[in-house]
Amino acid sequence: MRSSNPVFSRRGFSRDTGYAGFNAPPQAGAAANPYAGANPYAQGGNPYADPTNPYAQGQPATQAPPQYTPQTRPMTMDDVVARTGMTLGTVIAGATVGWLFLTQSLGFAIGAGLVAMVLALVQSFKRKPSPALILAYAALEGVFLGALSGFINGLPNMSGAPMQAVLGTMAVFVAMLVAYKTRIVRVTARFTRFVMIAAMGFVLLSLVNVLFMVFGGGEGLGFRSGGLGIVFGIVGVVLGALFLALDFKQVEDGIAYGAPREESWLAAFGLTLTLVWIYMEMLRLISILRGD
Repeated sequence: MRSSNPVFSRRGFSRDTGYAGFNAPPQAGAAANPYAGANPYAQGGNPYADPTNPYAQGQPATQAPPQYTPQTRPMTMDDVVARTGMTLGTVIAGATVGWLFLTQSLGFAIGAGLVAMVLALVQSFKRKPSPALILAYAALEGVFLGALSGFINGLPNMSGAPMQAVLGTMAVFVAMLVAYKTRIVRVTARFTRFVMIAAMGFVLLSLVNVLFMVFGGGEGLGFRSGGLGIVFGIVGVVLGALFLALDFKQVEDGIAYGAPREESWLAAFGLTLTLVWIYMEMLRLISILRGD
């Protein structure tokens, strides 16, 4: 059974064998070949498979490994780091524009945020990652975040709140990376199901709260203020941290199984989405704490 997340489900996150990675972990001996067996990038469903790859043809493993052309060579950690840096850099550039010029024009900033959300959904359902689409999303999302952060920074008792949210987001990222690398956090099929179900419940409650605010007025169900708002904000940050673990697993499996180089754009996209989520929840939580 595959993940319900449209980004993960099409990229090999499977629950068939108890792993949330690319179908199955590498096995010892001949089965360790990442181009055979359950490897999603082996021939038989892989649009990127090289017909001349001896591992995909079932030929003896003693033959020389395939020579990759620039278009087909597998992604590396350097690819992921470079593209994630490019995407986050675009977010920061957009945020700078929003902070400097749009803090008093939140209507335009909200419009940019809505367009960014549409672009993110389009990319999530595309078969292949589109660098132009991902960078466009990053720029517009940055404009929204920058304008919103600048507006909040100008409110009474809120000076410095955005910087605190940035530092908090960085701390969550580093802590989760350490927890993942030391295997304190292990991404399994059960872990993935829990995160997906919890995230869907969180988003559904948030939408219900917004509807109550729009049609009922006031604070809605109270998920964004007071003690309940603090608890809800902490849950949002924790969910973002758990999604980071899924992102790390996606990168690790993609490299281990020889995912095409272009998949590094998808990894950058997923990491950016998660970091934006954590920043938004962190900023909301800090705003509630300082507002009280």
